[in-house]
Amino acid sequence: MFSRFMPREGKFFDLFNEHAALILEGSRELAALMASGDDLERRARNVETIEKRGDKITRNTIELLHKTFITPIDRDDIHQLISEMDNILDLIEDSAQLMFLYDVRVLSPDAKKLADICVECCDKVKSAVALLSSMDNADAIMAICREIDRLESDADHVMRAAIGRLFRDEPDVRELIKLRTVYEHLETVTDRCEDVANIIQGIVIENA
Repeated sequence: MFSRFMPREGKFFDLFNEHAALILEGSRELAALMASGDDLERRARNVETIEKRGDKITRNTIELLHKTFITPIDRDDIHQLISEMDNILDLIEDSAQLMFLYDVRVLSPDAKKLADICVECCDKVKSAVALLSSMDNADAIMAICREIDRLESDADHVMRAAIGRLFRDEPDVRELIKLRTVYEHLETVTDRCEDVANIIQGIVIENA
């Protein structure tokens, strides 16, 4: 009987778009950190600030979900999507913090390439999320999700080659451990982007 007093939809797509914009912003800041290798503390703090803004959007989305009676897409899909998007931003922050905590100032071209692939993946996530409010965009969304899958596969290949070179060429065990951890974190960012793409594909299949 109280359902008529509850909001019928909520601005979920606006919140998704705001979060996706932060994901892309964070990935670009991380790539800039990887490219320059200087001012690590300031750049890591910038990423941390972006991540905290993302956390706030995630909380707002979940709070709105509890207050909304009729949602534009399945409630579980909303919760899973915003949670997995937040996982992307968490990993971006973790990667930036690793650089600062390990004081990594010289990075291989492989690390920079992985960071660039992360930016591409995050840009695709933002594009897919932006189209999600209308199932008229179903074909375009699915095409973007396939691109995210391809980029994740590219990142996996780059990471494997990078770790192979690391074990062949890096004599300092401490540096090897540091760089391997950085590589793995960067590749995992693309894994989380693929997880988001899988959720979006499921939403499209259910609603188109």
